[in-house]
Amino acid sequence: MFVYEVKGTRVRYADTDQMGYVYYGNYGRFYEIGRVEALRSIGFSYRDMEQSGTMMPVYENYSRYLQPARYDDELTIKVLIPELPAARVVFRYEIRNQDNVLLNTGETTLVFLSRDTNRPTRAPKGLLERLAPYFS
Repeated sequence: MFVYEVKGTRVRYADTDQMGYVYYGNYGRFYEIGRVEALRSIGFSYRDMEQSGTMMPVYENYSRYLQPARYDDELTIKVLIPELPAARVVFRYEIRNQDNVLLNTGETTLVFLSRDTNRPTRAPKGLLERLAPYFS
């Protein structure tokens, strides 16, 4: 299983609602920050993947809100990939505050699509090669 933590994501005022809590729609953005940085940590770039003709749109998204994140909290986004991708990849998330309190859990499933055909395709070889050591 692949695991990576993105530390130091600060909750900005623009992320919050009138109560000073992170607006629920912003958790998807935190998930995206987590997964992009997790893949970058193994030398894989979303940008390069897209430029080579493979897109990765979100197919499913689930969130569970346990405690509110608040303005000026410093978040850690833990990203897990439980299985080696095929035509889909599942990312799981745990978001904690600076006091290590678990605030949110989530999961997204993304699919690999050919930019040319807009049809499902296999995960890019480069991604599979970089993730393989975590699943052997």
